Amino acid sequence: MRQLTIKEKESGQRLDKYLGKYLDQAPKSFLYKMLRKKNITLNGKKAEGNEKLEPGDEIRLFLAEETLEKFCGKEEPSRIHKNKKRLDIVYEDDEVLFINKPVDMLSQKAGKEDISLCEYLIDYLLDKGEITEEDLKTFRPGVCNRLDRNTSGLVAAGKSLRGLQELSRCFKDRTIHKYYLAAVKGRIEKPAHIKGFLWKDEKQNKSQIVKNEKKGSLPIETKYVPISCTGNATLLQVELLTGRSHQIRSHLASIGHPLLGDWKYGEKKINEKMKERYGVTSQLLHAWKLEFPAEEQRLSQLAGKTFTAELPEEFQKAAQGERLL
Repeated sequence: MRQLTIKEKESGQRLDKYLGKYLDQAPKSFLYKMLRKKNITLNGKKAEGNEKLEPGDEIRLFLAEETLEKFCGKEEPSRIHKNKKRLDIVYEDDEVLFINKPVDMLSQKAGKEDISLCEYLIDYLLDKGEITEEDLKTFRPGVCNRLDRNTSGLVAAGKSLRGLQELSRCFKDRTIHKYYLAAVKGRIEKPAHIKGFLWKDEKQNKSQIVKNEKKGSLPIETKYVPISCTGNATLLQVELLTGRSHQIRSHLASIGHPLLGDWKYGEKKINEKMKERYGVTSQLLHAWKLEFPAEEQRLSQLAGKTFTAELPEEFQKAAQGERLL
């Protein structure tokens, strides 16, 4: 018999989901059969599987050790000792954490061998003693919003299941206001609210903006306000009203104002000049600010608060060189 006690970070999930993570090699039919036969119990009683787990709940597995070993599977090592990075933590509490992600770091894995912000986050929490290797069998901290590899700035992460779920809800419901700083080609002197439809070519991993809806396209809305402009460049504050893949990059390029340093959607000659002058190797786009509504109740510690992330050195150097900062 093995007994498991639910911790605060794991609470809020259904019993069957929890069991599916802990016994990740077991078929669902086996788990439900064990629940029906009371070989798996919750707080000493028969359970259906749809119960929401609370801190302190006790799950007992009346299963042979060889069965447990068979169905628990073999976890890959979660420590990344050779690839540790010091995270730029903007804010942290018991449930959530905001990180200023640098350029050239994945938000989440794209391939099995990738090391992303999620792995660095887990290693950070393991080092602090806030989670253990055993905890990772049933809950893995993770990020709630994704930035392109070469876009820097604020990424929100959940340290507990509740924190992860509630942050994800805020992003899904668009109650969080997301602002970016973007350095673009050309002079923009007036604020604007632009709309269109975004269609993504999955093979080329490139988005196209069309005025009229077509099959597979998604509606997009982007607001921007010029902060400064000089010569043939402008620094914009951009607000994402919808969050689509490559939205800011492709949307601004479609109106003749591509991001400086953007080799996918921008202009080669300008990008070569930016690289030569300032060492710019990626688009000058930074997830700058997150604003939480005053009426936020479930994550009340964040209600009415604003969080900002400092610009990376490369962005600052280019913006100052172009007299935008």
